[in-house]
Amino acid sequence: MLLIVKGIELDIKWLKTFIICAKLENFRKASEELFLTQPAVTKQIKRLEEHLNSQLFDRIGKNVILTQAGYKFLPYAKEFVATYERGMERFESWKQGYRRKLTIATAPQIASSFLPSLLRAFVDENPDMEVTIDVIKSYEIGEAISSGRADLGLSKVMPLQANIEVEAFAEERVILVGSTRHTGVMAESEALTTYRLITHNHPDYWDFLLNDIKRHYPQVRTMEVNQIEVTKKFIENGLGVSYLPYSMVEEEIAKNHLLEIKSEKVSTPTSATYILTRVATNEVSHFMEFLKGT
Repeated sequence: MLLIVKGIELDIKWLKTFIICAKLENFRKASEELFLTQPAVTKQIKRLEEHLNSQLFDRIGKNVILTQAGYKFLPYAKEFVATYERGMERFESWKQGYRRKLTIATAPQIASSFLPSLLRAFVDENPDMEVTIDVIKSYEIGEAISSGRADLGLSKVMPLQANIEVEAFAEERVILVGSTRHTGVMAESEALTTYRLITHNHPDYWDFLLNDIKRHYPQVRTMEVNQIEVTKKFIENGLGVSYLPYSMVEEEIAKNHLLEIKSEKVSTPTSATYILTRVATNEVSHFMEFLKGT
C-alpha cells in the first residue's frame, strides 16, 4: 500500500521490512521472518533509502547495523506502522458493524468455566460491541490493565499494581474432587491417604490449604500440576484428587465425570474472582453493570 507523506510515496511494506531488518540486523533472517526472498528485502530497503535520500544501514559482512539516520528514523517508522495498523483494525471493525470495542484479559480457569456463557449473553445484548479476549496468567493480568493492553481484567488473584481499581465479583466454595471410577462414597480421609493430591493448579489458595491438609494428613503424597484443565483430566483418569473451585468442576460433576468428596477435617477455602480496571470507559462500565446483573 502506498502512502503519501509530504509529497513522498511510501509503501507500508517498506517500513515493516525496515523495522524487522533493524531488529534482526541481518537481511537473510529478515527475509525468513517476512516470507520474502533476500533480494526482495534488499530491494525494499533500497527503495526506502532512495525515497528518504538517506542510507539506513551499514553493511558489515552478512550483517547490517543502523546508521545514524536509520537509528533516528526507526521510532518514526514504528509509530507510523502502529498508527496505520490501528486504523485498519478500527476500519475493519466498522465494516463488520462494530461501533465499540472492549478488550478483556482473563485467567485460563475463568475462560474455560463461566466466561463463555456470560459472554454469549453479553454479545447478544450488545451486537455493536467488538469483544476481544486475551487469555493470560492471573499474575500477568494486572500488568495488562496497568499498561493499557486490556480494558478490563478477570483474575483469581489481587494485582500488585497500585494504579488499578479492584472489585470482588464473585466468591465460591472450593471442593475436593475425585474420580467416579471409585465406587461408592469416598471419604476425605480415604482420598487424602490413598491417592495423590494434585496441587498448585490455582494461583490463590494452595499455600494455606496445603499446610492445613498436612496438619491433618501428614503422609499425604502430592503432585504439582499448574493447569486446572489438565488436573481435571488427571482426576478423571484416576491419577489423584484435588481441591478446585466449584464452577470449574460443576459441569463434570453433573455429567458424572468427577465426584465431590465431603470435607471432614480440612478447612476448605473460598475462591474469589476479581474485576480489574484502570479507566472506566463507557464500554468497561457497561460490562461491569452486566456482570453485576447476572
